Amino acid sequence: MAGILNGAKVYKAQQRSADMDTKIENYAPLVKRIALHLKARLPASVELDDLIQSGMLGLMDAVAHFEDGHGATFETYATIRIRGAMIDEMRQSDWAPRSVHQNTRLISEAITKLSHRLGREPKDTEIAQELNVDLEKYRQMLVDSSTSQIVGIEDLGITDEVITGSDSHHDDKLFEVLATTEFKKALAKAISELPLKEQQVLSLYYDDELNLKEIGSVLDLS
Repeated sequence: MAGILNGAKVYKAQQRSADMDTKIENYAPLVKRIALHLKARLPASVELDDLIQSGMLGLMDAVAHFEDGHGATFETYATIRIRGAMIDEMRQSDWAPRSVHQNTRLISEAITKLSHRLGREPKDTEIAQELNVDLEKYRQMLVDSSTSQIVGIEDLGITDEVITGSDSHHDDKLFEVLATTEFKKALAKAISELPLKEQQVLSLYYDDELNLKEIGSVLDLS
């Protein structure tokens, strides 16, 4: 009897391993699709292969830990894990150009300083003046700082803490600055003041994850 039970356990383990391998193979294209979409909004220094490699690790982790009945499909769960793994890789690699670090910190420092001095949220013109740049340059700095779309990803709750319930701490000060309420408010305000067509393009690209060709078709752009 013991031999039969052991044999059944071995068979189940082998079957589960085979099922996991099949699922990883089936969802490998999802990893590449996410990597390509993320790569399009990142500096050229970020290698696609590095994103795919870290994404595959995220996929394997998703396959190993996914349980039915938690209210999410496997693809949704895997997407969160894959993106999270890619973001972690970028954090560890310090992917952001120096100008992104500098501008983000300068803007955050200016907003904090003015908020304390004025006792209210500063206007765009006041922040630009504090930075000694014109209004257009300031708004461009805000948009450039959001190029990586890290803020958007984090705002949607796509972080390892949400999935595992753990409290993960990161040393990269850039991401702490990006997470400040003041910076996100300023960024949202800058985007809201763009022409309607440009707002629609950003929404379709970041929120609906359409590529440029698809956006052109939706908005009838040439």
